[in-house]
Amino acid sequence: MRPARLAVVLVAHGSRDPRAAAATSSLARAVRRAHPSWDVHASYLDHAGPRPLDVLAGLPGRRAVLVPLLLTSAYHGKVDVPAVVEEAAGLPVDVTLADVLGPSDALIDGMMRRLPAADLDAVVLAAAGTRDAAARETITWAADALSARLSVPCVAAYASASPPDPGAAVRRLRAAGASRVGMASYFLAPGFLYDLAARTASESGAVAVADPLGDAPELVRLVADRVRAATSRSLPAAA
Repeated sequence: MRPARLAVVLVAHGSRDPRAAAATSSLARAVRRAHPSWDVHASYLDHAGPRPLDVLAGLPGRRAVLVPLLLTSAYHGKVDVPAVVEEAAGLPVDVTLADVLGPSDALIDGMMRRLPAADLDAVVLAAAGTRDAAARETITWAADALSARLSVPCVAAYASASPPDPGAAVRRLRAAGASRVGMASYFLAPGFLYDLAARTASESGAVAVADPLGDAPELVRLVADRVRAATSRSLPAAA
């Protein structure tokens, strides 16, 4: 009898904006196409459905890897997703938790893909925002890595929770002499905060605004890397 396929459960934050769920579904389809031997599902912590526990409950006797679609290990990565794993202990499914997506060079590759080619002389890396200092350090690392790749200044900015906001960051770079400032996107999917970041950056003079990462090939490969790493950690040690 052939063993059941590995179940891969992607866990997104969730949003009232239907575009966010559509983007997560698109990423799940892309991972499924790239790895047809996996049984890939999308799930959401809030707003959209289904919830991760509901998906896991439908996988009795299976081995599942839970992949947090989170760019930093802030509250959702430290509290909400581990709570799902804890609650899943009562289900007849073997659950392994993968790492969050950031930090990773693959994210930088994806952001480079999404950033319009517009002969930029400075970039704002726009993120949702967090009060978690360690998570902000991850975003600062990404901004520094993007700066090194593009050979132009890059400033991290946040749509909420902490300054500067993307508009203020664009104005700061323009005041320092940059004439063609672009906004790179540290967002997985569109939604209220992405729209706010894009609008404030554009209104402050950004000449290019990147789309969210969505189903970028680099993100698909990163998800696969997280799955493989998680399954390697969960293998029993050799006798």
